[in-house]
Amino acid sequence: MRPTWVEVSLARLRQNFRNLQQHVGKDVAVCAVVKADAYGHGAVQCARALEQEGATWLGVTSTEEGVCLRDAGVATHVLLMTGYWQGEEKEVVNHNLTPLVWERWHVDSLAKAAVKLARTPFPIHLKIDTGMARLGASCRHVAEFLQLLKTNPALELEGVATHLKSAEVLDASDVTEQLTCFRNVQNMIEAAGFKPTYYHVANTAALASRREAWNNMVRSGIGLYGYYLRFACDRTSCPISVPNVEPVLSWKTRVISLREVGANQSIGYEGAYVTSAPARLAALPVGYGDGLSRQLSSRGRVIIHDTYARIVGNIAMDITVIDVTPVADVKLGDEVILLGSSDHRGVSAWEHADLENTIPYEVLCRIGRRVPREYLV
Repeated sequence: MRPTWVEVSLARLRQNFRNLQQHVGKDVAVCAVVKADAYGHGAVQCARALEQEGATWLGVTSTEEGVCLRDAGVATHVLLMTGYWQGEEKEVVNHNLTPLVWERWHVDSLAKAAVKLARTPFPIHLKIDTGMARLGASCRHVAEFLQLLKTNPALELEGVATHLKSAEVLDASDVTEQLTCFRNVQNMIEAAGFKPTYYHVANTAALASRREAWNNMVRSGIGLYGYYLRFACDRTSCPISVPNVEPVLSWKTRVISLREVGANQSIGYEGAYVTSAPARLAALPVGYGDGLSRQLSSRGRVIIHDTYARIVGNIAMDITVIDVTPVADVKLGDEVILLGSSDHRGVSAWEHADLENTIPYEVLCRIGRRVPREYLV
């Protein structure tokens, strides 16, 4: 096989989950988010490991992602965090998926499907827009939505959720406003006679830094895979103690060609890099077709023989060239680390993200499907 692959440590994933669960305590459920193929780590394998570790909820984006988990034998609760699309309601009910809802048609179509399939009352979670202006019923429209639910006894209001737009900003006033709005909605819901089992607001950043946002369920995605967004604070000090997490994924390849070149040799497409002195170059079978960003051209670095080596020239669709002049005894087949660590060196998704002006989420999710995943237990 083409020697480019990803290694996923399920042992480290399990440990991250345990650390996050311990941080919030046994009375708060951690919904382990495995959407977008578990942020590039492999949804089925990660979901199975998390379920075995005790995760009672898994979060996905779509009905399709939820059905994929059910077909793989995953039995725990699966939350459809962006709801479902028209025509999918039968699949939602048949596969016992729990959707977030906020549109009138969500309620109407799901209630009809639940009655037809004799699965009443069917659990739903109500999505509240507390200020992100993206998805959810606005706080001022909650009362009429509750009235709609009262006319649909085929559905059970099991949970209520919202999403914070800047949880990593530790003194953000908009988060305080969102939490106030959510508490008002909680009071309204309970005054209307509903008794949801779950209230959930916190993502990974809020799980780590905002106890007031925990309620009795939190949703963690990027934290499970070993990363946080960087926390910010406008005040002099915003002390926090975050649970320890470690990267779960390593991305590796091998040297497939070596050559000696002289000074003033242009390399790759557009001759974007020119050597200043004689150099030894190694070609790697990986490129932007695999998800290695072209933004790393002549900027990024890799690890070979526990030594950093620079990427030189433009990254192509299938090939990347590195300068191994400073690295002793490089030969064909030697392992190269694109993301991950050796004994004394490391390249993290944050390093790539900083060079690309993005965030680790995108770096991890972008690793392509033609890169096989190997699972280490």
